Amino acid sequence: EVPLVESGGGLVQPGGSLRLSCAASGFTFRYHGMSWVRQAPGKGLEWVSTIASGGSATDYADSVKGRFTISRDNAKNTLYLQMNSLKPEDTAVYYCARGRTRTLNGFDYWGKGTLVTVSS
Repeated sequence: EVPLVESGGGLVQPGGSLRLSCAASGFTFRYHGMSWVRQAPGKGLEWVSTIASGGSATDYADSVKGRFTISRDNAKNTLYLQMNSLKPEDTAVYYCARGRTRTLNGFDYWGKGTLVTVSS
């Protein structure tokens, strides 16, 4: 098993910010691209963002581009998602996943998720 443990979720007002973290263990983190995926209440999974193993290349869904920033610290085996200008439609469970792809079946390990609620 490859643990991925997300943290940092919570309740935030529209326009606010949150930073999610994903702590990885059990594998050589710096060798793998990583991604964030979310699932809004009652909806399917949505790919959010991807970062290359070295952190030099990133990609974002149009729905979050310009508001979210993915990053990683390979020395700490940790993936991050900085979320700014949050909107109610960003409310979802956010998962980190191992893999560098937009394809949801392209990830081989997933965390259990952290809930982000954007509401006034």
